[in-house]
Amino acid sequence: MAKDPGDVAPGGTDEQQPEGPPGESGGTATGWDVDALRTQLEEEKARAERGIANWQRAEADFANFKRRSEQERADLVKFANASLIGKILPVLDDLERAIATIPANQRSVGWVEGVKLIDRKLRSVLEQEGVAPIDALGKEFDPHVHEAVMREEGEGDTDVVVEELQKGYRLHDRVIRPTMAKVGRRRSTAQ
Repeated sequence: MAKDPGDVAPGGTDEQQPEGPPGESGGTATGWDVDALRTQLEEEKARAERGIANWQRAEADFANFKRRSEQERADLVKFANASLIGKILPVLDDLERAIATIPANQRSVGWVEGVKLIDRKLRSVLEQEGVAPIDALGKEFDPHVHEAVMREEGEGDTDVVVEELQKGYRLHDRVIRPTMAKVGRRRSTAQ
């Protein structure tokens, strides 16, 4: 495109001066305000760093949420049967009491052997599901796994389970029924 003779730059030359950013007058020979551009660049860098930090925080929050959700789902599956097992335990107690009251001369009778087999199968199924009895007799009293319902007087400095009134059970690592126990004082053996 040919230049129009009327297009002459200020200063008497026919070269055009570079234009600065809109709304700013050129404060330097090139028409750009370098200090303003540096300030703007620093502001944009700071804004970008904040955005990256927020993104990283959101990413970490999401990873934590995902891990918690997976753990909750695994726990739900692991303990889904807890209610049903809790309802079966009294039946297991009754079966145990029934077997304990069978007279000695009747223990080898066929139907008694069948009842004992049923007891073993039921215990085996519960064990496969992660159910285990709490070992309490003679152990130091622990309110997290034992429920003291009776007290026996004694001399000593330690509360110990002296009698199991009802067996307690765990499902995996969680107590689903504490041991009902008679507790007495005994001398501590760890001295």
